[in-house]
Amino acid sequence: MIRLLYFPTLNGRKVAIALEEMGLPYDVEIIDILDGGQDAPAFRAVNPNGKIPALVDGDVRVFESAAILQYLGRKWGRFYPADEPVRAAIDSWLFWQMSGLGPMSGQVNWFARAAQKPGRDPAETGLALHRFRKETERLFAVLEEALTGREYLCGDYSIADMCVWPWIEKYPDNGGGLAAYPAIADWHARIAARPAVQRALAVGLEGLEKYKDIFAVSAPTEKQA
Repeated sequence: MIRLLYFPTLNGRKVAIALEEMGLPYDVEIIDILDGGQDAPAFRAVNPNGKIPALVDGDVRVFESAAILQYLGRKWGRFYPADEPVRAAIDSWLFWQMSGLGPMSGQVNWFARAAQKPGRDPAETGLALHRFRKETERLFAVLEEALTGREYLCGDYSIADMCVWPWIEKYPDNGGGLAAYPAIADWHARIAARPAVQRALAVGLEGLEKYKDIFAVSAPTEKQA
């Protein structure tokens, strides 16, 4: 049985979406990153980097969300075609999200929340917030162009879409929105309507009632992988 070491953050949800879309049986082990769960020795034995998500499948240990998506896609032959040009395109979007969209929009979220703290000098966060918002806008323009005239990033629905989608789901909370990006908005709505995605968004929440106010607004983005 697959064991998903999880907290319902944006990166965690990528893997939950993949598992639900592939119809794989799995157990969820909540790693409470708001209470130091990522520092437990048992978790560090799976992910020495101390960030969620991580996955255990028999003797296999995988961490980093994109690596997990690739592993699942390879092993079960779903949403990650063996055709090399398609797989190369999927890999490109996985790394684009991991190196660009996730870190940049995540920094927007962090600095936007930091700027709202009482007594915070706007000069401390203003320049950083401007810089990360501009880069996030550039990345959204890249994605908008890529999705114009197509339903999914790499032809058919794939792990590339699963990897990018949760970060688009978060974007309105970062002070943006999708009105200026009609192709992204259509793609986002198309994926949001998938039953497997809807199931994935509920994974783990039943055990986190003490954080209901946080998840009612947004999922935390710190301490993810």
